[in-house]
Amino acid sequence: MSEPLPQSGKVAVIGAGTMGAGIAHVAARAGHTVYLHDSFPGACDRGKKAIAKDLEFLVGKGKLSEGEAAAIASRIQPIHKMHSIAEAVLVIEAIVEDQAAKSTLLHAIEGEVPAECIIATNTSSLSVTALAQGMKHPGRLVGMHFFNPAPRMALVEVVSGLATDPAIAARVAATAEAWGKTAVQVRSTPGFIVNRVARPYYGEALRFLTEKGATPATLDALLRESGGFPMGPCEVMDLIGLDVNLAVTTSVFEASGFDRRYAPSLLQQELVRSRRLGRKSGEGFYRYGEGADRPEPAVEAQAYPAGSITLAGDLLPLQALAGRLKSAGIGCKQVSSADPVEPGVSRIALTDGRTATRRAAEEHGQDFVLLDLCLDYSKATRIGVARAKQCRDEPYRAVVGALQKSGFAVTPVADVAGMAVMRTVAMLANEAADLVSQGIASADDVDTAMRLGTSYPEGPLAWADRLGAAFLVRVLENLQAHYGDERYRISPALNRLRWGGGKFHS
Repeated sequence: MSEPLPQSGKVAVIGAGTMGAGIAHVAARAGHTVYLHDSFPGACDRGKKAIAKDLEFLVGKGKLSEGEAAAIASRIQPIHKMHSIAEAVLVIEAIVEDQAAKSTLLHAIEGEVPAECIIATNTSSLSVTALAQGMKHPGRLVGMHFFNPAPRMALVEVVSGLATDPAIAARVAATAEAWGKTAVQVRSTPGFIVNRVARPYYGEALRFLTEKGATPATLDALLRESGGFPMGPCEVMDLIGLDVNLAVTTSVFEASGFDRRYAPSLLQQELVRSRRLGRKSGEGFYRYGEGADRPEPAVEAQAYPAGSITLAGDLLPLQALAGRLKSAGIGCKQVSSADPVEPGVSRIALTDGRTATRRAAEEHGQDFVLLDLCLDYSKATRIGVARAKQCRDEPYRAVVGALQKSGFAVTPVADVAGMAVMRTVAMLANEAADLVSQGIASADDVDTAMRLGTSYPEGPLAWADRLGAAFLVRVLENLQAHYGDERYRISPALNRLRWGGGKFHS
């Protein structure tokens, strides 16, 4: 384990905006003297005021004493000339996300500090390899990607370019840990871990909406109350700004050589063109402001429950559901998909990437209802259902009633391949698996990054281990066959586990 930079070492932060001020706060709270510099007049003063306000909040919450807050504030020293950073052991640039501007600044920093000084860039998406081009000592440049707000978000992505000295990256990671953060190490790649792996959370939602699978409110409710995610994808896009989300997607798309997996959505582009940018513009997927009504998710009317239900195929994920149905007094028989359909018995199955209509035809079961994935079927409050075109009303209502009697709000969605939660989780796991197969990050670091950077309920690879690689591959193969789209190509890491067994986490 590498040693962190000594607390006596001075840290310089260039850029006193929201991120820069937040990073200065973190370093000062860890005991370092911090030089804060910004080329815009008054920016450092505004940064100091923002830090003071944050410290005051922490004192009010009882997390700091007034003396501790005063000591932290005193360690942050605004400087007006770049040459003052010569004493620093670590310089972190946190200016605008523009490659030309950052490259110019990094070269200027290098001219002011000794060769042993570590230089870090807080870029969230730019190539660390490209930023190091032309530097005299490119091995000392490392990405140190904090998340906003830096004082509160636990995660730091430590990003190595091709030239980055591994010892430098290890020391920066140890320093981030000493500052109270959780550091994950990643090779420079478009989007690093969080912004790359998160692309399907938005991309699959936008595809689902394009196919009229459900309304935004219904989709968000399913991802929250079935999938366990803290916010639905439409809510998140409205919060961060549809234009910002589109810009990140476009950046990853272009930087990956226009890989179709990251292709921007026409629906999102249209919303941005109409200036429906989310909360900041007053309208995105939802309306905001005084008098704005929040639409309710779709839910089925109360129905009379079936006395008995057959659960077909993929039984392991549905075991908790079977127990819940039985506890509610619903007869529940588990069979394989190959077993013959019993006349008059409602048949339900977990989606495997095929539509309900196709499965009803292939499995010779007219009254076929698909269930979407839940994080935990024993605790979920909502469940998504899709009925086959062939399914009659009475058997469908009987399934709805049985699920309602078991305590679910039953939400209908259109018969879209993969439904809402399943296609999202499968694609998150597939993207995460690609990072592992390409040696960009470890499985542990990928899952840690996604839990801390996005507050996902479970790491995508931990979820893959629970569902099984063979099942996820089947879902992806069915999606690829349905759409004929390379977007759903399968990660080599998933395929290895499919054929060879094992898990991402031992």
